[in-house]
Amino acid sequence: MDTSGLAVLDERIAGCRACPRLVAWREEVARTKRAAFADWTYWGRPVPGFGPPDARLLIVGLAPAAHGGNRTGRMFTGDRSGDVLYEALYDVGLASRPTAVTADDGLELYGVRVTSPVHCAPPANKPTPEERDTCRPWLVRELELLRPALRAVVVLGAFGWQAALPAFAAAGWSVPRPRPAFGHGTRVRLDGLDLFGCFHVSQRNTFTGRLTPAMLREVLRTAADAAGLPPRPPGARPAPERS
Repeated sequence: MDTSGLAVLDERIAGCRACPRLVAWREEVARTKRAAFADWTYWGRPVPGFGPPDARLLIVGLAPAAHGGNRTGRMFTGDRSGDVLYEALYDVGLASRPTAVTADDGLELYGVRVTSPVHCAPPANKPTPEERDTCRPWLVRELELLRPALRAVVVLGAFGWQAALPAFAAAGWSVPRPRPAFGHGTRVRLDGLDLFGCFHVSQRNTFTGRLTPAMLREVLRTAADAAGLPPRPPGARPAPERS
């Protein structure tokens, strides 16, 4: 498979300056930092997707966290939401390790890619509708490049769901009208693709028990099965493909 298209896309995303409010915020956070990360050099740029270009399963979040992805330069890396997500991916055999600390920590995802509809950290974790729509072409292009292998998608949260459905339509999938409503455990079939809804792995959801590790693992296992990813023990590397 030619992977150059996705690599070029990731590079272009990382250089985007289209939304003045988001550019100002992400760069201000990178300068002022959080006391716990005072010795870090923050990424401070848009955060591209993470995972193999032939992923059969895609996870769509919301946007990078100010002191997570905006600091480390990798989706869901270095924040508590990522702690929950990557531990669950490890538990169901889709990640090489249960933690995501830095962009060079050796974490590998097996058949899974992680992305978001907004690639810059937004103030108060709330991008505006205009910022969401401005960022949409990046997600559309990512979906187009992933489409040959992609078989299932897990969307985390209602914002991601509302942002993702128009992107799927723009990328060539037939999205039902009226558009399906978001719900945890919702499953929608789109032209050979299974789309799953899951509560976001935010602290608000995980600390209150609205989303438990068991609930998250169940959605991920179901989506992995729909994507044709074989079950594996936690952290087990996939068997090499036979020629």
